[in-house]
Amino acid sequence: MPNFKDLFEEYSWSATKASIYEKTAGDVERALSNPERSLEDFKALISPAALPYLEQMAQLSHELTLQRFGHTMQLFAPMYLSNECQNICTYCGFSLDNKIKRKTLNDIEIAREVQAIKAMGFEHILLVTGEANQTVGVDYIAHAIKRIRPHFANVSMEVQPLDQEDYEHLIPAGLHSVLVYQETYHEADYKKHHPKGKKSNFHYRLDTPDRLGKAGIHKIGLGTLIGLEDWRVDSFFTALHLAYLEHNYWQTKYSISFPRLRPFSGGLEPKVAMSDKELVQLICAYRLFNQEVELSLSTRETNTFRNHAIKLGITSMSAGSKTNPGGYTVEPQSLEQFEISDKRSSDDIKQMLNESGYEAVWKDWDLALECQ
Repeated sequence: MPNFKDLFEEYSWSATKASIYEKTAGDVERALSNPERSLEDFKALISPAALPYLEQMAQLSHELTLQRFGHTMQLFAPMYLSNECQNICTYCGFSLDNKIKRKTLNDIEIAREVQAIKAMGFEHILLVTGEANQTVGVDYIAHAIKRIRPHFANVSMEVQPLDQEDYEHLIPAGLHSVLVYQETYHEADYKKHHPKGKKSNFHYRLDTPDRLGKAGIHKIGLGTLIGLEDWRVDSFFTALHLAYLEHNYWQTKYSISFPRLRPFSGGLEPKVAMSDKELVQLICAYRLFNQEVELSLSTRETNTFRNHAIKLGITSMSAGSKTNPGGYTVEPQSLEQFEISDKRSSDDIKQMLNESGYEAVWKDWDLALECQ
């Protein structure tokens, strides 16, 4: 059976980094002219040499996105079920070593959050928890999905990595998509940022998309936490991972997210800062590399940046987000996982999209097409 770990170990982090930074203007121009772009082309498009070509990249990215997705933007809302966590992560407000009030929603509280999110217009919900198997293990997650699924067209989740049989159990309960970010593909730095808990197992996390593909999940979300390591190298490994998954699990859909390190209680400063211009470059590079992949942007980013990103290649956005358990109705003042930048309501986002000539899509368009 295929396993990304075998391919991953063929690559050296330092050699990959050198290859990216050695790309020239000629490499960028060849990448832009190619009708189908390779991983070497992707290296060129994320290299410093590509920055002078940003306007051309943005125009091409916009055209390719319109061809595949039209003037649409999928909207979703995260629903945090629990902030209990047994991991220590240097960048997360829910980390075990943070002395915060812990909360896991019960059935009544889940129902109240569902009602509030439905009232905002959403049909696509993302369930989020920390990693605490005793309180928010597979049984809790399965129970929550079964209660929530009748109210939404699509249920996604971003929780701890699970075994293949666990995913096979959750899919019939109503699970549609799973987001699992590697955080960083730099193994030594990964271990530095995850010193305790099940999440400290780098290779178990790396293998999660394979387990999801074998389980037959509808969609897998990939990404890294931008700021933990050199974003260019991490992004190459994400693209490598995406290409591998599409080849081996071709019936599955894929998305890429761009979470930049945001402040939280006790905050971590980014090791490598990424400018807005560089984030634009990365978004466009992914679109030029892969015309089918969904590109998602969260409320971590500012109003202004998100307003402009809709024409760069982004196809999915969260809106009106709360990043704490019960944040919509139960405990709106409790500690968030990270600070939100774009605090506009779903109605505000819908209006902004309309004014930009785009239509808000409230559920997954692939399922909508399959049901017609």
